[in-house]
Amino acid sequence: MVVYDYLANPAFLREAPAGAERIYVGKRAGKHHRSQEEINQLLVAKAGEGKIVARLKGGDPYIFGRGGEEALCLCQAGIPFEVVPGVTAGFAAAAYAGIPLSHRDYTTSLGLITGHEHPDKKMSSLDWNKLATGVGTLVFYMGMANLSLFARELMAHGRPENTPVAVIRWATTPKQRTLVGTLADVVDKVAAADLQPPAIIIVGEVVELRRQLRWFETRPLFGKRILVTRTADQAGEFTSLLETQGAQVIECPTIRLVPDPDHSDLDAAVKGLASFDWLLLTSANAVRFFFDRMQAFGLDTRALGHCRIGAVGPKTAAALRQHGIQPDLIPADYKGEGVVAAFAELNMVDKRVLFPHVDRAREVIPKGLAALGAEVIAPIAYCNQVPETLPPEALEALEAGDVDCITFTASSTVENLAAILGAERFSQLLQKIAVAAIGPITAKTCRQLGLEVAVEPEQYTLEALIEALVRYFAEKPSLALLSEQTTP
Repeated sequence: MVVYDYLANPAFLREAPAGAERIYVGKRAGKHHRSQEEINQLLVAKAGEGKIVARLKGGDPYIFGRGGEEALCLCQAGIPFEVVPGVTAGFAAAAYAGIPLSHRDYTTSLGLITGHEHPDKKMSSLDWNKLATGVGTLVFYMGMANLSLFARELMAHGRPENTPVAVIRWATTPKQRTLVGTLADVVDKVAAADLQPPAIIIVGEVVELRRQLRWFETRPLFGKRILVTRTADQAGEFTSLLETQGAQVIECPTIRLVPDPDHSDLDAAVKGLASFDWLLLTSANAVRFFFDRMQAFGLDTRALGHCRIGAVGPKTAAALRQHGIQPDLIPADYKGEGVVAAFAELNMVDKRVLFPHVDRAREVIPKGLAALGAEVIAPIAYCNQVPETLPPEALEALEAGDVDCITFTASSTVENLAAILGAERFSQLLQKIAVAAIGPITAKTCRQLGLEVAVEPEQYTLEALIEALVRYFAEKPSLALLSEQTTP
C-alpha cells in the first residue's frame, strides 16, 4: 500500500502495483486531511496488518518533512523500516529554477529554514541577526504566510533591501512558476501575482544567476496543458515525450483494448500459419494481441520461419524486433493506401496474407491486396471498447477550459470521446481547444465530427506529432508566463 500526500508528484504513483491500496493523507495550511498523529498511527496499523507500506513524500522525508516523527513512532511500535533519501524541495526547486544555491563568486554558505509558523508568532527561535548577515543563501520552506516577516526581519538586521529573492511554486513539475523580486518588493509582487503555496523562497545574490541558467521553464511546451486520449497502457510513452518538452499532461484514455471475445477466426489462422506467405501487422497492439494468441498455443517465432513479415510504421517494427523479428517490408506511407502501394511493387498473385486487425478497421488493405491477386485472411485480433466515463481530472479541465491542446492518435480516440461526451457537449467543450491529429485519417475523422484540426504532422509518429506541436505553439505565443513577467 502507498500512503501519500499532496506534495508527492503524482507520477510516482504510476510506479505502484496496480492492486496496491492508496491512501491520501494530504496536509495543507489550514486544510489537514489527517493530523500528523493520525498519519503516524495509520502507518503503525497498516504495517501491523503485515502489509508492506510505502510512505511517499515530496522531497526528503528528514528535511522539514516530519519523517523523523513518523520513523520514531514506528521505532516505538517495534516496526522495522528503511528510509530512501530524496532530493529535498529546496535543492530541487533551485536547480529547476536555474539557481545554484552556492557559487564561489557569490557565496559559500547556505541555510535551510522552516517557515511553517503562524504569521502572528514572533519567531524567536530564529536568530535574524546572524541569518541576515552571516549566511549567504537562505532557503525558506513552507514560508509563504510569513514572507513579509522574513523580508522585514532580514532588512531590519542588515540585509540590503535590493537582495534578490525567488519564489518558486510547484517546483520540478510542469506547473512550476517562478517569481523574482527583491527583499523590498517581493511581498507586493507575490500579492499582485496571487502566488499561492506550495512554494520555496530563496534569498541571496545567487538568484541573479537565473537570468543565464534557467532551463526548465524555457522548454518549448512548458506550461501547456495537453490532453492525451491514448489507451491507459499506451499513454505513458507519449506522456513522457510531452513532459520532456515541458508540457503538463492530462491522461484521458478514450479507448480500452481487449482481445476479441470470439477469437476462433484468429485461432484458426494461427494454427494454419504454415499456409501463409505474408503476415501483415499495422500496429504495436496488433503485434501484442497476435503473439498472445500464438503463445496460447505454445508457439513462438519459429512458427513464422517461412513467412515474410510486413510492419506498418516504426512502432510496429520496433514491437516486432522485441520478438526477434526484422520486418521484410515497412511501407514509407503508413496509411492503408500506402500499404497497398508498397505491396503493388511485389508479385502478390496467389499469395496468402494474414492480416490480424482491430475491429472496425478500414477495408482499404484487405480489398487492395485482394485486387492485387492475393488471398487475404483478416481475423479480428482485438477490440476497441468505449470507456463509460472520463477521468475526473480530464473532465474538470475540459469543463473549465483549462486545456491548451487535445491529441488524437487514432480515429477511434475521436469517435469514442464524442460517444462518451455526446455530440453537443463534445463540440462545445472542444470548440476553443487546439486539436492535434497524428495523421490524415484521424484528421478526417476529427473534421467529420465538427472539429478544426490545428496540428497534423507529415509523418504519422508520436515524435513527429510532438515536433508539430512545438512548431504550432512557437508560432502562437501565449501571454507571458509568470516567470517571464516577474523576472527583473
